[in-house]
Amino acid sequence: MRRTKAILTLVTAVAFAASPLWSPGFNGFDPELFPIPQHDPPVQPVGWAFSIWGPIYLALILHGIWGLWRHSDDPGWDDMRWPLILSLGPGSVWLLVANLNVLLATLLIWAMLVTALAALFLSPGRRVVTDAGPEPAPPGNRWLGRVPVGIYAGWLTAASWVSVGLMLGGYGVLGPTAAALVTLPVLVIFATIFQIWLGRAPEYGLTVIWGLLGILAANWGGGWLIPMLAAAGIAVVGVTCLRIAFGTTPPSI
Repeated sequence: MRRTKAILTLVTAVAFAASPLWSPGFNGFDPELFPIPQHDPPVQPVGWAFSIWGPIYLALILHGIWGLWRHSDDPGWDDMRWPLILSLGPGSVWLLVANLNVLLATLLIWAMLVTALAALFLSPGRRVVTDAGPEPAPPGNRWLGRVPVGIYAGWLTAASWVSVGLMLGGYGVLGPTAAALVTLPVLVIFATIFQIWLGRAPEYGLTVIWGLLGILAANWGGGWLIPMLAAAGIAVVGVTCLRIAFGTTPPSI
């Protein structure tokens, strides 16, 4: 069964990475798909920020290959496979959905995020509670076991909250600027709390920072409030990542 899950992980990773081949390119939702068209919304990162999907696709495929080849029966890898499969499988059609229906795409990306966060929590390096107390995290497995899942979950975190901001503006709940001002602090709080609770995998927070950099760049020169808010978020998440990377935040169990 473990080997079957390892094969499914690789298959869904390849399908997910291949999804741009049967979908138009994506640098944000079509503004006209919203009841109130969202042209250059402040909450959306600049176009080059979406280039991170290339490294994410490659990392997830390498994760699947290495996991099948060297860790098909490793329980440290096996625990995360079902949630990762449940994230990548639907993710392979997300681009198609995103170019047709923003509401369904937002619901789908949140489902992908929840399962990706579960996979990251269960990824190699997690301490396990035993009768004798927490066991130390096993060495190794970081670069191909945990980092691909971490950067995937980090970008999904940023993208999911950006989708919420776009929905708030696109459906007239708030104006575009107000939607960004509400969404950005919640994104930062969400990512920081999860990063602290996880207690490891600073690559998750670093990828959230990439999304915030994209938002900062998109709003540069168009006012000071949103760039300042994005910069403050980068500082908060960055300090959290540094504390975890240098061992000043206790790892979760």
